Amino acid sequence: VQLQASGGGLVQPGGSLRLSCAASKFMLADYAIGWFRQAPGKEREFVASHSWRGDTDYTDAVKGRFTISRDNAKNTVYLQMHPLKPEDTAVYYCATTTSRYQRGRFSYDVWGQGTLVTVSS
Repeated sequence: VQLQASGGGLVQPGGSLRLSCAASKFMLADYAIGWFRQAPGKEREFVASHSWRGDTDYTDAVKGRFTISRDNAKNTVYLQMHPLKPEDTAVYYCATTTSRYQRGRFSYDVWGQGTLVTVSS
């Protein structure tokens, strides 16, 4: 059971990135998916989630800028980010849960390895 996060990189403020989270050896369609991020010296925080029913949730800091989506045929979840701000700089992680409470990181069982997003001019 594995999650592979990718798509991070260095981008200027106002730019865009699309993160991907691909699953292997299990079907993402059976789980809710969350994206979290961890900036240097800070705790890992909730960013967005996508339930198995299609409900989405976002932390206030990214509402209107980030969009979470999933492609069950590709067994992949995406996080589209635009426009990016310097405060979005962090390592981004995807994770799966069967819990209805999807904002708490302790609800999640399987985590990807993280992908670094750096927003800087």
